[in-house]
Amino acid sequence: MYIGYNANEDNLRKLLQSLILFFIFSNTYSQTKFQFYGGNDVKQKVKFQLINNLIIIPLKINEKPLNFILDTGVNKTILFNLSEKDSVGLNNVEKIQLKGLGSGEAVDALLSKSNRFQIGNLVNPNEDLYVILRDKFNMSAKMGVTVHGIIGFDLLKSAITKVDYRKKVITFYNPKKYKAKKCRSCEEFPLEFYRNKPYINVVAGLDTISDKKIETKLLIDSGGSDSLWFFEGTHEDIKTPIKFFRDILGEGLSGTIYGNRSKIPEFRLGKYVIKNPTVSFLDTLSTINARQFKLRNGSIGGNILKRFKIWIDYPNRRIIFKKTSSLKGGFYYNMSGLTVVYDGQELVRKQEDRLITDDSFNTNNQVSNSTTLSFITSYYYQFKPAYKIDEVLEGSPAGLAGILKDDVVKKINGKPAHSYTLDEINGLFHSKPNKRVALEIEREGVKHKFKFRLKKRI
Repeated sequence: MYIGYNANEDNLRKLLQSLILFFIFSNTYSQTKFQFYGGNDVKQKVKFQLINNLIIIPLKINEKPLNFILDTGVNKTILFNLSEKDSVGLNNVEKIQLKGLGSGEAVDALLSKSNRFQIGNLVNPNEDLYVILRDKFNMSAKMGVTVHGIIGFDLLKSAITKVDYRKKVITFYNPKKYKAKKCRSCEEFPLEFYRNKPYINVVAGLDTISDKKIETKLLIDSGGSDSLWFFEGTHEDIKTPIKFFRDILGEGLSGTIYGNRSKIPEFRLGKYVIKNPTVSFLDTLSTINARQFKLRNGSIGGNILKRFKIWIDYPNRRIIFKKTSSLKGGFYYNMSGLTVVYDGQELVRKQEDRLITDDSFNTNNQVSNSTTLSFITSYYYQFKPAYKIDEVLEGSPAGLAGILKDDVVKKINGKPAHSYTLDEINGLFHSKPNKRVALEIEREGVKHKFKFRLKKRI
């Protein structure tokens, strides 16, 4: 997975296709696996946050609670955001270099061995961890919550993992005690692994003129927030459609990732037919490392995975999909032209009205004739999230309306901005074409109001 930044889409969707392929110059492997401990050695349920199609799980490292993205697209556990407040004692540290998507140089990092990882009653007392020394991606601001790193194969290899995107619950099952239930409405695919990353063979209709379908081999990438990625040149029929727009897909460890954004007529997961999904077509330069697996044609990301209930079964090398009602939902890019990011906290004054009585109620719980009623209004302050405009796409609906970079968002459709999560704001911009959006912003201490309508880019 790559850590991305996009000036034209909301920062998350471009942000976290990031880290999709880390190629780490080390042959070190953890000596143990996650094991089930405690009173329940059969399964472990974990609540997760779903932010821009990405799964955020709680993970303890050396007893320190942290937040990690569950990313099937990485084969190593990577820590990239630690403040003094979040500091973790790391064991057996040595310097290394990492290289990822992009055309630049490798970056300095640390390899830490023999760390204790825990998620619920799943524990690995001897886990390796790769640490990026400088967080150039500012991911937490773009996610709206603090995210410390990513974990994939090291956790998933030890359990059968059921992901319920609608309930936001992951269940880890002990492979030795798990009994699979029959599911006639499900679709099962064998997993093929390359460098501990899972791939499946699926059918795609890329030609916008004919009905031609092609077989493709795609990485299952829960750490990518887009729908689909395809690598141009890996198949004679994989090429950008006539209608597209050029975009920065993100910032990888090794530089900027470029590609063309478009839509394709059809994508099939077995019997499930997905119409008009959004797709990014990546050039050779940005994906030179990803193409080391010659048979790979691209990736399936979170915007498709979230429309299913999924069983990820690494021990038995298979994955199972069961559709949910969200499969019928449409696929849209950011139609506002705005990138909104978390901008710290602000003090918000809240009003509380209380009814005071003087010994007020009789035995029948009724107000007596002699009761005196008083209304008391008091005020208190709370810290609430603050948001600002990080980028405005030239010629976009928001740009034409007059919104500028660094404007502070105060209200959205009449409601205080702090009453929204960042994920809800981004979801609004991806909702429906022609939807009306009203923003109140503050610029240099002066408040302004703007209105615009979402407009499809493809």
